[in-house]
Amino acid sequence: MLELLVLVIAANSAPVLARHVCGARLAAPIDGGRVLRDGRPLFGSSKTWRGLVAGGLASAALAPLLGLAPGLGLATGALALGGDLLASFIKRRRGYAASARAPVLDTQPEVLLPAIVLRSAYDMSWLEVAAAALGFHLIVRFSSPLLYRLRLRRRPW
Repeated sequence: MLELLVLVIAANSAPVLARHVCGARLAAPIDGGRVLRDGRPLFGSSKTWRGLVAGGLASAALAPLLGLAPGLGLATGALALGGDLLASFIKRRRGYAASARAPVLDTQPEVLLPAIVLRSAYDMSWLEVAAAALGFHLIVRFSSPLLYRLRLRRRPW
């Protein structure tokens, strides 16, 4: 479970770090700026190809340091970011503004999607999946003010 959490955190953090390193370069939105019939963006401009690639590569690169295959790291990162995209899609459909806080949607899809899909690869019980979800939520909740003070987050959680 700990390895999964570390890789999900890496996947979640890499897009933020990539934004600081690259600035506006390579910041093409995944949704290409598409707006659905409801008049809202598919995901929003903050979900970029740069972030998706950075998150996947960070998880793949970190996996061997945790004794895991790079492919499992890449899958974990891709699923975590897929969960984040799902959360953004739901938030846009529900009328949340870009970067608006929705505590459950901001943490659970990005940890639950890889935890459930890769549960057997991580040899996790359902109780451990639930513990990972709670653990990730708490990590995000309590690290956010520090990351904001360090100017790595745009606003505190």
